[in-house]
Amino acid sequence: MANPIVVKDLLDAGVHFGHLTRRWNPNMAPYVYMERNGIHIINLYKTVAKMEEAGEALSKIAASGRKILFVATKKQAKEIVAQESQRAQMPYITERWPGGMLTNFVTIRKSVKKMATVDRMKKDGTFNSLSKKERLQVDRMRAKLEKNLGSISEMSRLPAAIFVVDTLREHIAVKEAQKLNIPVFALVDTNSNPRDVDYAIPANDDASKSIHKVMSYMTDSILEGLNERKDGKDSGEDKPAKAKKEANADEKPAKAEKKATAVEKAPENKAKEETNTEAQPANAEEKAAVVEEVPTEKAEPKKPAGEENKASE
Repeated sequence: MANPIVVKDLLDAGVHFGHLTRRWNPNMAPYVYMERNGIHIINLYKTVAKMEEAGEALSKIAASGRKILFVATKKQAKEIVAQESQRAQMPYITERWPGGMLTNFVTIRKSVKKMATVDRMKKDGTFNSLSKKERLQVDRMRAKLEKNLGSISEMSRLPAAIFVVDTLREHIAVKEAQKLNIPVFALVDTNSNPRDVDYAIPANDDASKSIHKVMSYMTDSILEGLNERKDGKDSGEDKPAKAKKEANADEKPAKAEKKATAVEKAPENKAKEETNTEAQPANAEEKAAVVEEVPTEKAEPKKPAGEENKASE
């Protein structure tokens, strides 16, 4: 697994701070440790357990070769999520959640293809043949698409899971994932409902240090899964080569044994040939003796009994 989680590090990062008691969600009661100065304190031991569970699940998804979409449009989380997603080589949304991003994925892919079309026009020179006004319009459209969808340009199919920071703010993303039965991993504060997601990590989702601490652990887990997949591929490629070498090594002794047996059989074959040649004259002599025994004169055929009686009469 990734580096072990130390509770003191989470404490220093302020992961334990929740929201005001009057703004809490009762479903978060199992994760609340106590109340202090009108603020709920999150139980960090339960946070560690949930982080390890989510990290293990993300590692398995990454090892299977599928994508995980990170979603965070809060100011505090934008840059952190973008950096960690790029480190894990995963798609992310940090500007605005486009409605129908998951449920209407085909249309979103068409918008992404528009960017590739504009890039192709610039390469082959057709872009320069447009008027000045048209070029400005195309550039603006390209910049807007790049801002909103540039980070998912390489995502050719629906993600295997999504990771959300603040489920209340990204409730549309959570609803779309639920509709498509896509697992949802989320950073959940005391004012959110943990039952809306599959893997809830109780933590402070407002402090940048807290978000960075959780996100870095998740990224390390994903990278570990990717490394496992890479090692598995390398070992899979090496296995056929090793099998061939072993087969060749087994064939060599077998060929040597065949040659040895052939050499051993050679004298025996010669002996058999000699015995056959000696047996041939004997057979000839036997044939001659049989021919001598046959009488030279042919025996007269016997007459039928009726003819003999006629002759006597």
